[in-house]
Amino acid sequence: MIETAVSDATTTRSMRQALNLALDEAMAADPTVFLIGEDLADPGGGISQVTKGLSTKHGSDRVRDTPISEAAIVGAAVGAAAMGMRPVAEVMIMDFVSIALDQLVNHAAKARFMSGGLLTMPLTLRTAVFGGLGSGATHSQTLESWLAHVPGLKVVVPSCPADAKGLLTSCIFDDDPCVFVENVVLYGTKGPVPDGEYRIPLGAAHVKRAGTDVTVLTYGRTVRDALAAAEQVAADPIDVEVVDLRTLVPFDAETVLRSVARTRRAVVAHHATRFVGFGAEVASVINEELFGELEAPVRRVGARFAPVGSAATLEAAVMPSVATIVDAIRDVAAR
Repeated sequence: MIETAVSDATTTRSMRQALNLALDEAMAADPTVFLIGEDLADPGGGISQVTKGLSTKHGSDRVRDTPISEAAIVGAAVGAAAMGMRPVAEVMIMDFVSIALDQLVNHAAKARFMSGGLLTMPLTLRTAVFGGLGSGATHSQTLESWLAHVPGLKVVVPSCPADAKGLLTSCIFDDDPCVFVENVVLYGTKGPVPDGEYRIPLGAAHVKRAGTDVTVLTYGRTVRDALAAAEQVAADPIDVEVVDLRTLVPFDAETVLRSVARTRRAVVAHHATRFVGFGAEVASVINEELFGELEAPVRRVGARFAPVGSAATLEAAVMPSVATIVDAIRDVAAR
C-alpha cells in the first residue's frame, strides 16, 4: 500500500487548513459529497473553523447546518449514504458520539453485512477530541477504543497535516463507514501538505522515526510526545523508533511486528484511558506473535482511569506526557 499524489509539490499548511483543503477538493471532485453538522456554514465555519469558506464556495445545500442533535446528524448521514451520497458528518466533540451510537453502531456499521453486501455505507464521521484544553470531564474524552471494537467501522487518527489530508480523502471515498478522529490541540501544527489530490491507504502505519533499541507505537497527538521523548532519551543513549499507527481499524500488524521484532522492546502510548484502551490490543498482538523474542514486557502509557478535570493541574494529573513516555522507554531499555 502506497501513498498516492497527483503532484510532488507541497505547501506548508496547518492541520486545520489541510482538513479544509481535503473537504474542499472532495466536494469539487464529487457532487455526492456533502457536509452535515452543527455550525458548519459561514461565517463561523465550524467551532474550530475547519469548514470555513466551504458553504460560501459550494452552497448551503452541500454544507448543511443542523440543530443540536447528534442522533439526527448521524441518522441523516446514514440515510443519505444508503441512497448513494457521500456524507461527511461532524459530531463537534467526541464525547457526544455517545448520543449517536445507535445510528453509528447498529445501522452504519451493520448495513453491508445485513444487506448481504448489496448496500454500501460511504459515510465519514468527523469528530474532535478537546482534551488538553481545560474542557472538563464531559468534553475531554478520547473514545476511539469504543469504536475500534465495532465490526464494520474503520477508525482513523491523523497526527500531522499531510496525513490529515491524505487520510480524510481516503475516508470520504471509502465505501464503508469511517470515523475520523481529530485532536484540537493539533489544529495549529504546520507541515508540508501535498498539493492536489492526495490519498493515504487506510491500514498503513508510518515509521516516523527510525531506531534500533525500543519501538514506541502510537497515534494522533501522542505521536508528537513520542517524538519528543525519543529525542530526550537519545542522550542516554537509547535509539527509539516511533511508529504512527494512523489507522486503528484496519490495523497494520505487519509494520508493528516488523519494527518490534527488530528492536525487541515496545512501548504503546495514547492519550485515551490506559485501562481497556486500544494499546491493550496492540500489546496483546505483540505478545502473541513475538513473546519469545522480547527482551522486556510491553509497556503501556495512557491516561489514568479517572475523569479529566478542568483545572490544568487536574488535567495534567490524568493525562500522559512526554515524561511518562520517557519513563516507559527507559524502563524497557534497562531490562
